[in-house]
Amino acid sequence: MPLERPLRERARRRSGDGAWTRGRTAAVLLLAALAAAAVFVAGETARRFAAESLLAEARARVPSAVSALRGKLEKQRALPLILREDPAVAAAIQTRDPARLAAVDAKLERLARATRAAVIYILDASGTAVAASNYREPTSFVGSDYAFRDYYRAALASGAAEQYALGTVSGRPGVYFSARIDRDDRPGFGVVVVKVELDAVEDDWRHGGQPVFVADERGIVVASSVPDWRFRTLRPIPAAEAAAIRDSMQFGAAGLAPLGIAEDADLAGFVRIGTGADESRLFAMAAGAVPGGLPGWRLHLLVPAGRELAGAAGLARLVAALVLALLGLIGFFLVRRGRLARLRREERVRAAAELEGRVAERTADLASANRRLTGEIAEREKAEARVVALRDDLAQANRLATLGQVTAGVAHEINQPLAAIRTYAENAHSFLARGDAERADGNLEKVVGLTDRIAAITDTLRDFSRRGKGAIEPLAVEGIVDGALLILNSRIRESGVALERRSTGGAATIMGGRIRLEQVLVNLVRNALEALEGRSDGHVAIDVANADGEVRITVSDDGPGIPAEIRPVLFTPFRTSKAQGTGLGLVISADIVTELGGTLAAAERPGGGTVFTIRLPSIAP
Repeated sequence: MPLERPLRERARRRSGDGAWTRGRTAAVLLLAALAAAAVFVAGETARRFAAESLLAEARARVPSAVSALRGKLEKQRALPLILREDPAVAAAIQTRDPARLAAVDAKLERLARATRAAVIYILDASGTAVAASNYREPTSFVGSDYAFRDYYRAALASGAAEQYALGTVSGRPGVYFSARIDRDDRPGFGVVVVKVELDAVEDDWRHGGQPVFVADERGIVVASSVPDWRFRTLRPIPAAEAAAIRDSMQFGAAGLAPLGIAEDADLAGFVRIGTGADESRLFAMAAGAVPGGLPGWRLHLLVPAGRELAGAAGLARLVAALVLALLGLIGFFLVRRGRLARLRREERVRAAAELEGRVAERTADLASANRRLTGEIAEREKAEARVVALRDDLAQANRLATLGQVTAGVAHEINQPLAAIRTYAENAHSFLARGDAERADGNLEKVVGLTDRIAAITDTLRDFSRRGKGAIEPLAVEGIVDGALLILNSRIRESGVALERRSTGGAATIMGGRIRLEQVLVNLVRNALEALEGRSDGHVAIDVANADGEVRITVSDDGPGIPAEIRPVLFTPFRTSKAQGTGLGLVISADIVTELGGTLAAAERPGGGTVFTIRLPSIAP
């Protein structure tokens, strides 16, 4: 019994999972079918919209193409009507005077150039050309018989005529405008003919980028931006009608083959030209009448549509597919997210108890770590306090060591005024015994001055040996130098070294502690004196420069300089080249200068020796 329940539960889950899998497969197939249908519909919709846009573009371009053709024809239509009224033309036909005919030839030549007509010529009553604008050319019309031409016969019959035909001499197609010349005593005296070729108009159409053609009332293409389409037909022409057209010589020997244009079965307003399934054959076509053209003329404009429609449909299908794919991914992730959320909820329930135990264990670990960290912090604070105290002790030890070194010199400084005091006191006693009070008083004043000097020396030594940093206050740099030199006065005098003081930039004032700065200068000057020990020609210089918001105090000597092996570790504790040195003087001096916001640096002196430079910010005095 205990094993049956888990087995039944497992079987129930497998059955449920199988049913869920079959349902999911059916849903996926249904969604795939719907997605494919949506992609197809999107492509077709985009194709329809693109087709409407192309048709609108074709219709919008038709008036411009018609206007170009109409302007060309209208400019020439009135010319034969004007020339038939010219007396010189009638006189030339009547008299056949060579001079008159030559004058008319020249006049027609000028008019043809000015109006850009292909040719202008005059026919007599029999249809023979008696004058022409191309009289100079090998293909001159003069002397040719045009009585068979419809434009000649129609002009004689009705006074004016228009015809599109292929030139019998030039072999070039064009529109012929003709007008009858009448005289009072003789109607049909002659005919004026102006031929207009449409090459310039066709070139304009060709540069527009879309195929354009004009067909007459029989569906024969008479002008086209595609030269191969000229004299092709929009529909098959019966054999008898085609034979009659060829006999009229209107289109010469043209075969009048069909252009192969057919309406597209799917899109209204679209046509296909030629055979085959190539999309480049599909065009949007718009047509319109040609006002001012020949009767029955219609202009057709084609806009290539195959690639545009395929591109629009393909893009729409791609976008639709991407959107559907994105929606599918979103749906997939939502479903997956739901399943994962359910699994996470179950996992959280299982992990809750374990988490509680871990939290308790971790809390105990954190408490223990916190206690250890607190102890370590306390130990570190104690260590830092010991470091500070030790540094102060080292500074004090350095001062005391320096004080011990200068004590002998200071004792000598005090002994001299003490001996003088004794002498002056004895003299005063003698003067008093003699009753010379004035001279006794002078000696006693000198005794008082000497005691003040002794007090100044002892006060300086007492201040120098005092522990602590001292108060930070504005200090005159020259006063600090004076204090340091007073301490070392005896040492300097006994060494025989020449000491020079220089100052530039005016009075220099800094923020600092007098005792600590005097300690730095005492260390530097004492080091310079020790470097020159045993030499009577040694030289030490103290320079104070105040410029650019900075005070530079330089102590230089012309001694042997700092050994190369000591130079890299000069400011490292316990590293020194002196037999009796501690290696702490420069370290403590550098720390003091750094605490005051400055720097202490050492360098070789040009020509030999050492230069120590203290840089400190200056303040207004």
